[in-house]
Amino acid sequence: MILDIEVNYKNKKRYKTAKYPMHQNIFWTGLIWVLSRIALIGRKYKVETIGMEDLKPPYMLLSNHMHFIDFELTAMATWPHPVSNVVSIDGYVVKWFLLEWIGAICTRKFTMDLHLVKSIRHVLKRGDILAMYPEARYSPCGTTAFLPESLGKLVRMNKVPVVAVVHHGNHLYAPFWNVFKKKLSVPMHTTLKLILTPEQIAKMTVEEINETLKRELQYDDYRYQKENNIRITEPFRAEGLHKVLYQCPHCLTESKMDSQGADIFCTACGKRWHWHEDGRLEATEGETEFDHIPDWFAWERKQVKKQIEEGTYSFTDEVEVFSLPRVWRYIPLGKAKLTHTIDGGFTLEGHYRGEDYFIHRQPQQTNSLHVEYNFSPLDKKADFVDISTENDSFYCRPTQQNVITKLAFATEELYLRSLPKKD
Repeated sequence: MILDIEVNYKNKKRYKTAKYPMHQNIFWTGLIWVLSRIALIGRKYKVETIGMEDLKPPYMLLSNHMHFIDFELTAMATWPHPVSNVVSIDGYVVKWFLLEWIGAICTRKFTMDLHLVKSIRHVLKRGDILAMYPEARYSPCGTTAFLPESLGKLVRMNKVPVVAVVHHGNHLYAPFWNVFKKKLSVPMHTTLKLILTPEQIAKMTVEEINETLKRELQYDDYRYQKENNIRITEPFRAEGLHKVLYQCPHCLTESKMDSQGADIFCTACGKRWHWHEDGRLEATEGETEFDHIPDWFAWERKQVKKQIEEGTYSFTDEVEVFSLPRVWRYIPLGKAKLTHTIDGGFTLEGHYRGEDYFIHRQPQQTNSLHVEYNFSPLDKKADFVDISTENDSFYCRPTQQNVITKLAFATEELYLRSLPKKD
């Protein structure tokens, strides 16, 4: 087993995530509702509840995740009951005291956080609503992202009602790959549906619970656009799309895609695709390999899986590192070497304040990867990946361009590959 060598911080204190969240009092619940209403002024949205007429807390809300507006829409439906949201530590930077006051539960993404399980039980036992976003990041392509198998165990352990929250249109409104240019004309539709009762949970296996969760949390924003005849007329609608559609299906070159206006194109072979107002992709010349954006995205994942199976996958790059041991500010650690391999997983090797540090995450330790496109807290024009341990988080800006989506695919595929084989 390879042991980490921690960063030589002058102040070795870490932000304590292993503490129980505060109870959200009626003042904060009301203020959140008011601020959510204000934030939604001018937006087209509908919030619908299904099978929740007689449902009272405690219960679990499991929601898909596409934009910050998800929280605001959910707040409209849960009023007047207090909700404790599970929030990543990067959401606590500067405003940590506010999140503590409203009863949020802090965690570091994609780590083995055992106290998170205790905090969830604590919230439910005191009779509140527990809200989780099990994908743990904004959906990169408006479709269901990786859902951990441990989710079923968590549901079975707590034996409270489970509500699936599915947002439609939020990704189209502000796609993760270009959140700064919103499509205000997109109508959003949120459903909250009771999918499991304690009586049902008691009769189900963990595998059956997971199958139910995966089925109920399925979504595809581009299919939603087509089925509801939504036209996105903004001339900039494709700008940033190359961050998720990073591999050219024509010449197979990776990381040479770019976008402008309503077009996405390959700078290696020159092929272009136009993104129509109704959501269709169409090649300007020759064959249209994929007319549905999620199909292109799924094809890229298969390409990464193929590289792993053939033993040809690896990644090495010099990165700029900013760490987050506490929540006051990001700490610049300078340059480091980031490596990702099939058998070794992630290694981050750097030097800070006269000493080397070494962070290692094996494939089975990281079931997914936190990625950020145009990460505004550090650099609005740069992409980052977050390699977290149980008490620190390292936000790495690669030197290579347009590589983080592939790293996320590889992380998930290597995790699945590391799981014990089922009979």
